[in-house]
Amino acid sequence: MSELPLRSTVPGYALLALAAIAAAALFSQAIGQLYAIWNDQPEYSYGILIPFLSAFLIWRERHLLRGLPFTGSWYGLALIFAGLALRLIGQLATMHAVVHYAFLLVLYGLVLSLTGPAAFRRLLMPLLILIFMVPLPPFFSEQLSLQLQLLSSQIGVGVMRAAGVSVFLEGNVIDLGTYQLEVAEACSGLRYLFPLMTLAFMIAYAFRGPLWKRAIVFLSSIPVTVLMNSLRIGLIGITVEHWGPRMAEGFLHEFEGWAIFMLSSVVVLLIAVVLNKPWRPRPAVDGAAAGNAATSSSIASSGVTATPEAGGSTAVQAGRTAVPAYAMAAALANVPRAFIASTVVVAIGAALVLAVPQRAEAIPSRAEFVDFPARLGDWSATRQSLQPAVLDLLRLDDYLLADYQDGSTTPINLYVAYYQSQRNGFSIHSPRRCIPGGGWEIRQSDRHEVHTADGQTWPVNRVLIEQGSQKALVYYWFQERGRRLTSEYAVRWYLFWDSLRRNRTDGALVRLVIPVPKGVSETSLDGKLAQFAQLAESPLGHFVPD
Repeated sequence: MSELPLRSTVPGYALLALAAIAAAALFSQAIGQLYAIWNDQPEYSYGILIPFLSAFLIWRERHLLRGLPFTGSWYGLALIFAGLALRLIGQLATMHAVVHYAFLLVLYGLVLSLTGPAAFRRLLMPLLILIFMVPLPPFFSEQLSLQLQLLSSQIGVGVMRAAGVSVFLEGNVIDLGTYQLEVAEACSGLRYLFPLMTLAFMIAYAFRGPLWKRAIVFLSSIPVTVLMNSLRIGLIGITVEHWGPRMAEGFLHEFEGWAIFMLSSVVVLLIAVVLNKPWRPRPAVDGAAAGNAATSSSIASSGVTATPEAGGSTAVQAGRTAVPAYAMAAALANVPRAFIASTVVVAIGAALVLAVPQRAEAIPSRAEFVDFPARLGDWSATRQSLQPAVLDLLRLDDYLLADYQDGSTTPINLYVAYYQSQRNGFSIHSPRRCIPGGGWEIRQSDRHEVHTADGQTWPVNRVLIEQGSQKALVYYWFQERGRRLTSEYAVRWYLFWDSLRRNRTDGALVRLVIPVPKGVSETSLDGKLAQFAQLAESPLGHFVPD
């Protein structure tokens, strides 16, 4: 392996361009998806700046990189193979987040195979910041958003009560008496969390101190986000109480969000200043200067010395002999073999992706829920509709929402949410996460068996929920491609498995809810709910295909 940096060779530049083009072609669809997410989802709108920030931080290290030999590393090729395997799995399983992370693995592998361990260590932090441009998988993002909504609502209500405002909280709905505030997903704090974590990462990168202090600076962005977002919610409630609903709407509402984010950034910066203890004298060493000693040691150990040039730059010399001009056109012998092999592998992968047609997902035929029977045995239905805001959040393809009555005073609500494809990140919302958001508290949760007409049984989740003096009994299960599942983890596994084996990701949530009247035991309603589940199960197969 040569100790000359790759930039010293024209073939090296050509190979570098080929590697970049091949990686872009291999992940062109993933790059397009990332760009669409940055434009469509406000909480990730900062993502378009991350590649430029990474490039700037790498450019900042240029003087140190000139003194380091680019020896290459075969571990980079191993990273590339891992990224290609991950891309294949993500593509077949239609899990876009997996493909996005595979893109980063391949990118890291190319850099490592080019630079080698010494230079890669200098580039590690600027490369790691690229992780923040990739959205979280929807499953984790939805759960995180819900938890942040509930936590921010609780702390925000505490702020209002401390200011003397009378307020009642139901889930993420704040009741001020004359006006209700809903802590929507957009106000959960995610719009602050990810950009603030990125900013905290950059502050920690430039921070002069030990690793544990840098970790504190970075991790402090999480509680700062939660507390500052809760403070914003509390202030909105206080201003609405005194000056009316207009304080929670329009430009003022958006300006408050911007001001809170700026204040959060200042708080994280102050935490770094306090940890740095500027009142104690210490040498003024920044992140760039800190590597000079290591750079000099590395150069000296390799027999390469650095001599000053005009303007303060250095010229790398081998021993006492300067690099001759004709070395700028050195042959590929000066390029790390690991990088050549990595470029070839990525180029072959890109060629295969372009040559093989994209796998189209199988969409099974089914009946629309508009034709679902309005009468099941002695039960007749009164249909309902979901609000547009809810439909925009769920992104489902078809649904059924109806109250079925059999002449008694206790109706049963039937809700079925169907997704013909879950490959684009729009997946089934579990009641276990949605119930608390509606202000209900889960009092009891277990498994229950329901018998079918032919004597078989299938499992359901049995949940007893309570809100104030109201109680309700809930049965729900996930009906996906011929299976009735109760575990969300099993749903995720079979979603992956059936995508590979059957090229399908369709599925549905089936939920039954019956109110529990005062003085009535919920166990006495199990038979009624199970009987209705049997009646609904028979026609359901026409609308949720196996």
